[in-house]
Amino acid sequence: MEKFFKLIERIGNKLPHPFFLFIYLCIFILILSFIAGLFGWSAINPKTDELVVASNLISADGFQSFMKFMVKNFAHFAPLGLVLVMLMGISVSEKSGFLESLIKSVVRRAPDLFVIPVIVIAGVCGNIGSSAGVVIVPPIAALVFKRLGKHPLAGLVLGYAAATAGFTANLVPAGTDVLLSAITTEIYGSIEKGAEVVATSNWFFMIAATFVLAIVFTFVVKKYTIPMCEADYKVKDDEDEITIKSKKRERKALLTSVIVGILFLILMSLTIIPENGILRHEDPTKFMRSPFFKSLIPILFFLFVIVGYTYGKIAGTIKKKSDIFHFMSDGVRHLAPYIVMVLVISQFIILFKWSHLDQIIAIKGAEGLKALNFSGIPLFIAFIIMTAFINLLIGSASAKWAMMAPIFVTMFLHLNISPAVTQLLYRMGDSCTNGVSPLYAFFPLMLGWIEEYDEDAGIGTVVGLLMPYAIFSFIAFVILFTAWYLIGLPIGIGEPIR
Repeated sequence: MEKFFKLIERIGNKLPHPFFLFIYLCIFILILSFIAGLFGWSAINPKTDELVVASNLISADGFQSFMKFMVKNFAHFAPLGLVLVMLMGISVSEKSGFLESLIKSVVRRAPDLFVIPVIVIAGVCGNIGSSAGVVIVPPIAALVFKRLGKHPLAGLVLGYAAATAGFTANLVPAGTDVLLSAITTEIYGSIEKGAEVVATSNWFFMIAATFVLAIVFTFVVKKYTIPMCEADYKVKDDEDEITIKSKKRERKALLTSVIVGILFLILMSLTIIPENGILRHEDPTKFMRSPFFKSLIPILFFLFVIVGYTYGKIAGTIKKKSDIFHFMSDGVRHLAPYIVMVLVISQFIILFKWSHLDQIIAIKGAEGLKALNFSGIPLFIAFIIMTAFINLLIGSASAKWAMMAPIFVTMFLHLNISPAVTQLLYRMGDSCTNGVSPLYAFFPLMLGWIEEYDEDAGIGTVVGLLMPYAIFSFIAFVILFTAWYLIGLPIGIGEPIR
């Protein structure tokens, strides 16, 4: 296993940076469009019976279109604005200390019987603040485990596993939902005009997945992690350097900010629950498509800003109003690599669309799957496995989805699988192997933590401790989705599973 993951690391490190990977993909699409145009590649759209013919982009018209619309492709890329707004709001809650204080409070107050499931839920929900949960939850879990008389390293591993595998689970919509649904909408909207996949499209499934992971990971930590850690690793003597105690002022700030957040949500509910609500759809049958649900990003933005500002003012982390501006600026600053990535991602998606290769490949692929009678649960599992393996080689969730969505959203749509379901399948595969991927951004952080217990620790050590979580999270996701699909429950607001 250690040799396998070292091989994965070597292969992954040889891959170009995602920025250059998308440049190469753009060049590949240009060349492929020339070949497709030369040989007259085409396909019949089964939904409209229209003939889709490949378009050669290596032409005067193709060059003119690219030069004319390059800036527009970037500026009008839907995920860009949504992610920027969402992350600016989240940054206020994170930088003010609200999210960390909330996680500490929840874990500290949990009864001993439920403390392990609560740690898992805290880790899973920690991705509200992007990757904050990966940094905050594991050290807190380590201290809690020691106070319970359990090996602190087991808590550390549990916290990290929950935070990394939990990107397909949460109790509230998070930044990941906004990012991925916006990319999905970009593809879906080009197929069916005006179609969209909102940030709450996978929400119902995610809520259930949160509690399923809490149960499954509780089993894993008791059955595997604690015995492994107690047998192989010594307990650190300086563990008490980490503290989860809250000052009286911080407790007051947390309570007040939570109350203010609840009041804000009550106020927002008045815009849709009453019949004359200003964000309610005029047609009662289209309740799920009302302006309220299309305004979720602004609502979440104001929620995070309000609770973050309230907490910061009382706790003293916000001393002047300009601090809000600085917090938001920091959030955007950390998104600088993503913004640069969008420059090439947006061009790749639009070139793929202009060439019509996205539709041709999707239609031919769907026809092939139908001919093989490969559909339903086996197809879903195969796609999850493929995504999980790709995740070992490419760490960025948005980069992977930007590459895969143009093909698989379209292909699965021809198989009558909605884009929201395709997105959910991708997220499950992406989450399973986050913790064991040597190329995951926070893998070195986990390696550093474990080296404090074993100075000879390497990739194999980390993978050995985290592999049970990867395996059992995959099994849990597959079983949960299969049951969800067979019952026919909606996976999110206005999103049926079939």
